[in-house]
Parts: sequence; structure tokens; C-alpha cells
Amino acid sequence: MLHPPSPHSLLPIIGWREWVALPELGITGIKAKIDTGARSSAIHAFDVETFQSQGQSMVRFKVHPLQRDSVYVVTAEVPLLDERVVRDSGGHSQLRAVIETPVDLDGQLWPIELTLTNRDVMGFRMLLGRQAIRHRFLVDSGRSYLQSSKRLHGPKV
Repeated sequence: MLHPPSPHSLLPIIGWREWVALPELGITGIKAKIDTGARSSAIHAFDVETFQSQGQSMVRFKVHPLQRDSVYVVTAEVPLLDERVVRDSGGHSQLRAVIETPVDLDGQLWPIELTLTNRDVMGFRMLLGRQAIRHRFLVDSGRSYLQSSKRLHGPKV
């Protein structure tokens, strides 16, 4: 017996890793691990500094968007959304700055919350967690770059 298609079958499928852009941060391409085990999304950030500007909490930080490249640096300054205690995969808790910024995955643009943390020793400079992809994509854990291969292969540096 045939069943009508579920709403989930209409969602685009992404791989376990994809190239994304963060246009408001000036990041034209960063390889992101799609991590359904992580609630929140995170990006490798260093020299993180919070400050006040015209009565608004702000955060300034630097990013090395390319893995194994510490020369190419993007500096961003955006409103601080929150500071939260986040537990990493090793069970360690850390207070992190949280921002909201649009993410672009193959032309789809939507806002996500992003925590700022040092991911220098991790395999990916960015994690796209389940809150960011919820109700937008299905994940094929055995494939890579299903959406980003068409358009984006990292920044032109």
C-alpha cells in the first residue's frame, strides 16, 4: 500500500559535511560538519572580545575559515546575542559568546545562532547543529557536499 509523501520527504538532503557561507561575517566559504548530535552551531573564533557600543553589547572576533590555514583571517564585529554555558563533546563546560547571523547553504539563507569557541584542534572550523537544520534539511550521513558542490567550494583567497 502506498502512503502519501511525508512533509520530511520534501526537504532537501545534505551530506555530513557541506560548504556554507556566513555573508554578514565576511566569510564566503567555510567547511561545516553537519552535527545532529550537537544542539547548537559553533565556529572557530579567537581573540574574542566583548564590548559596549552606543549602549549595545557587541563582540569582535577573528576566524581562520580554512582548515590548516592560519594565514587567512576574517575579522568580524557583530551584536552579542547572549553568553551561554555550553558543554562540548568531551563533557567540559565553557561560557561562550553567542551571535545570530545568516548562513547560506547553496542559495538558501536563514538566521542561525552561532557560539564562538576555539576549534583550532578540531577537524572542522564550524559545526552546523541540529537547531540550525531542523525542518530545513534531511542528512545523509554517508555522503558529502550534496548541496554545496553545485555552487560553493570555499573562499577565493
